[in-house]
Amino acid sequence: MSHGKRIVVKVGTSTLTGADGRVDRAWLADLARQTASLRAGGADVVIVSSGAIAAGVEVLGLDKRPSELTGLQAAAAVGQVRLIGTYDAVMREAGVPVAQVLLTRHDTGHRQAYLFACRTLDRLLDMRVVPVVNENDTTAVEEIRFGDNDTLAALVGVMVNADLVVLLSDIEGLYDHDPGQDDSAVLLEHVDALTDDVVAAAGGAGSEHGTGGMATKLEAARILMKAGIPMVVCDGRRPDVILDAFAGEPVGTYFAGGEGEVEARKLWIAFARHPKGTVVVDDGAREALCLRGTSLLPAGVVRVEGRFAAGDPVAIADLSGVQLARGLADVSSADLDRIKGMRSDAVAAIDAALAGHVVVHRDRLVIL
Repeated sequence: MSHGKRIVVKVGTSTLTGADGRVDRAWLADLARQTASLRAGGADVVIVSSGAIAAGVEVLGLDKRPSELTGLQAAAAVGQVRLIGTYDAVMREAGVPVAQVLLTRHDTGHRQAYLFACRTLDRLLDMRVVPVVNENDTTAVEEIRFGDNDTLAALVGVMVNADLVVLLSDIEGLYDHDPGQDDSAVLLEHVDALTDDVVAAAGGAGSEHGTGGMATKLEAARILMKAGIPMVVCDGRRPDVILDAFAGEPVGTYFAGGEGEVEARKLWIAFARHPKGTVVVDDGAREALCLRGTSLLPAGVVRVEGRFAAGDPVAIADLSGVQLARGLADVSSADLDRIKGMRSDAVAAIDAALAGHVVVHRDRLVIL
């Protein structure tokens, strides 16, 4: 990659901490060295870092990570101070100023707040400051959590219009089988599309200290491929791995960015907010949405799951449960439950106010 590019580096808890679960300051110092080297070449760097809860467990002297929500939030409140303080100290030694940015889906889910966050990140980068972004675990509840920082890193990549997103992991990349169970597993060095085989190769949960796994990294890849941004998943403890990834060296698994066919506002619709419900559609509607680019009409709806209002984000799934699309609902779940499966004339006969309404308009719909 050429100079003057933007790179987002995601640091997972399993990479940030040592075998004892404590924040590894020596590793962070090396991250600072690589960050300084990138900046010296003219690149902008954003770090998305996990680790607040792990740091809190360390500071509080707890035997293990709390299991209840309030305990996790308290540990995060304590740990975030230690985490950003450590980042500030090691980065300052490398001549790199940092800023703390804490986000939840409550912040990114409101269009105006999302745009302000984008502008703030841009301004920090213009000031040659490295934003250290984390989910605000102290205030986040399940409804507004990202759940893992792989997804957050992908969204931040979209927010800053990154040229590359690097997810530092505790394994080398994506394998065709689980390397922990199959010695013949082969590293997938280049992925152009998220085929069924690629998705099947992803495992489940991550380490005991973290919340991510390879499946969440594929979700991050899905977001970034829609945005046209390449992503690398690699071993975060490999020497100079960030510098090598930025230079285009073959490290880990490279997910091609595609053509970025989805506009910025639709990316926000699809990924910045949690769907409030799911609309299950029949095979005819599935074909119309995926192959002909139509809006979703009530006639194609089979079932409504969850509760949502008009304007809320919803997921659209086929009869087998595969999520096809996300979009903004044009009608509420209660109204849709009344008119599902009906043609326009039948809808008009029972409620004139709903006549002519689509379920999700194609201008507010993203095919996944």
